[in-house]
Amino acid sequence: MIFVTIEGVDGAGKSTQARQLVNRLEDAGRDVEFFREPGGTRLSERIRTILLDSDFAIDPLPELLLFSAARAQLVEECIRPALAAGKVVVCDRFYDSTTAYQGVGRGIADPDWISSLNARVTGGLRPDRTWLLSLPPEEALRRRAQRFLPLLPSESVPPEQALRTEPDRMEQSGQAFYDRVAQAFDDLAAAEPDRIVRLDGALSEDELADAIWRDTEDLLKKAGT
Repeated sequence: MIFVTIEGVDGAGKSTQARQLVNRLEDAGRDVEFFREPGGTRLSERIRTILLDSDFAIDPLPELLLFSAARAQLVEECIRPALAAGKVVVCDRFYDSTTAYQGVGRGIADPDWISSLNARVTGGLRPDRTWLLSLPPEEALRRRAQRFLPLLPSESVPPEQALRTEPDRMEQSGQAFYDRVAQAFDDLAAAEPDRIVRLDGALSEDELADAIWRDTEDLLKKAGT
């Protein structure tokens, strides 16, 4: 089947678009599996808790290795079996995030080194399509800040954010960090235009969902399913 991922800086709307895509695939009768990174397995969820806990002081290299360990477990335990079973796999983040956040954002590795590591971690697994929701860092910052404002009666938040009252450890990294991450994502899209489709994250939720769905339908047709 096909393996697709959604990327972007925190606040770009990845999780929202991932849920919309999964819902449309299910409505179309597709057998679909959804995963988020880090997470998806018992081990990976434990690692996620550590990585996002603001009480932990984690140096850049251990951070990189923890993200990679969570991904390796997810690929072998969940993603490869799902693809072998003929399912569509949707993942909220994958190795592009490691390149952008740890490689460039933390300044821990040159592109060739981190690309080699990513390939080893995933066993060479490459998404068929990655949608990059591109958003100016200052707008992404504004959206992240809104997560912790009191809600109006008509408003709701995604389930994974419902109990959050303060930024997680990654979100506390500072604006200069997110500026580097955003630029890294743009550089990745320019380097791999056959895989990474850059979308304007400022578009409405429905406009983005429609663009992603049209591309997904094309991918499924090309895959002969």
